[in-house]
Amino acid sequence: MFITRIYDEDLSQASWLIGCQATKEALVIDPERDIARYIDAAKHEGLRITAAAETHIHADFLSGSQELAHATGAKVYLSKHGGDDWAYTWPSNSDAHVAFVGEGDTFMVGNISVTVVHTPGHTPEHVCFLVNDKNTDEPIGYATGDFVFVGDLGRPDLLETAAGIEGVMEASAKDLHASCVRFMEMEDYVQVWPAHGAGSACGKALGAVPQSTVGYEKRTSPPLQLVGEETAFVEYMLDGQPEPPLYFERMKRMNRDGCPILNGTPLPIEITNTEELTELATKSTVIDTRPWQEVRDGHLPGTIWSQANGDFHRFAGSFVSDEEEIIFVVSKENIDRALRNAIRIGLDKIVGWVNPETLQSVSTLETMPEISAEQFESLAEAHVLDVRRLPEYDAGHIEQAINVAHTRLLDRIDEVDPSIPYIVNCHGGSRSAAACMALRRKGFEVTNLAGGYSGWKKYTDACLAK
Repeated sequence: MFITRIYDEDLSQASWLIGCQATKEALVIDPERDIARYIDAAKHEGLRITAAAETHIHADFLSGSQELAHATGAKVYLSKHGGDDWAYTWPSNSDAHVAFVGEGDTFMVGNISVTVVHTPGHTPEHVCFLVNDKNTDEPIGYATGDFVFVGDLGRPDLLETAAGIEGVMEASAKDLHASCVRFMEMEDYVQVWPAHGAGSACGKALGAVPQSTVGYEKRTSPPLQLVGEETAFVEYMLDGQPEPPLYFERMKRMNRDGCPILNGTPLPIEITNTEELTELATKSTVIDTRPWQEVRDGHLPGTIWSQANGDFHRFAGSFVSDEEEIIFVVSKENIDRALRNAIRIGLDKIVGWVNPETLQSVSTLETMPEISAEQFESLAEAHVLDVRRLPEYDAGHIEQAINVAHTRLLDRIDEVDPSIPYIVNCHGGSRSAAACMALRRKGFEVTNLAGGYSGWKKYTDACLAK
């Protein structure tokens, strides 16, 4: 048996490639949409992908199961659980070979046996996969998807906080508790192969270790220490969860109902003519991936700031819709990463890209105002918008600041008065910078607080100590 994790550092997402070395068949669990890397990894091991499986309808990226079925003929295994609201519908409009599986079902990939375990809580349809060789009675590993992470569990609130289904998070947390009771009965030696690592918004405290064991999680995972008391468990799982990026609702819907087939990574043209760039920028959304200081000091009107890294899905995913045509400002060495960041969250309408050097010849660039903590304190009065998570805000904030997390800003834009100029802060200055660009695009008058709340707190504490 061959097993490897294929990891997306920017989305903190793990797919698992599992192959039978005897028959050369392979399964990919929870693939992302740009599938060439799975095919290449399988080919490198002399395997061919014959199956794909999903643990659930994902919220943080577009699934690659349809893409794999289209490209390789792989059979797709999907959960049959979830009820009317969260059951997959895309197979009815696809020629992919799809099998709906549920609790206790088993399927084979070569000589590898995969048993389905229904684990509702994160989502109602969520399943996990126990993997073992057909010649053994005991599983080697458990592909847990967004159920059990290293040091954490999949958050049970997303159907309410991201998908907008009211009044379901507590019931989901209780379902998660019941799934954990079953998990605690498993043998300690079974390996745990989760679908996310540290940095993912699918939990609140995921560990950076790539995999674990059932026994280790039983002994060390904070929420699993509370399984003996349902009320305490539910309270813990619903408390302090980060506000989900705005694009999560769209991912849930598209992964349920179907997303366009890519047939490879898009190859947009480079825009080198400044007149053409200026014209296209009036009709498109510019996503500038340069460092903040460069964007602050000169950017095209209407620009969104979102670097091609782990912030992309939180920034661009919260401020750009899938209907918008996109121009990237990005260096040649980073264009591939930027494109993959975009297509993994369904931002497919990429019309071109611009090398940062080209902007030096554009005469219509704008700047973003930014002030220091010292300058802020010298203002007679200021209206402050704090775009940190609510737990951060509750732990300490600038007096009279209003709080709207940057990931939900456009969804709650009516809470921000367009007639008032705002000083915008986060913890260190980057989330507020991205929020400023998005708000400026909507017509708001905004100024970024350099150094954020931490810089302000350090400055004011120093002043008080004098």
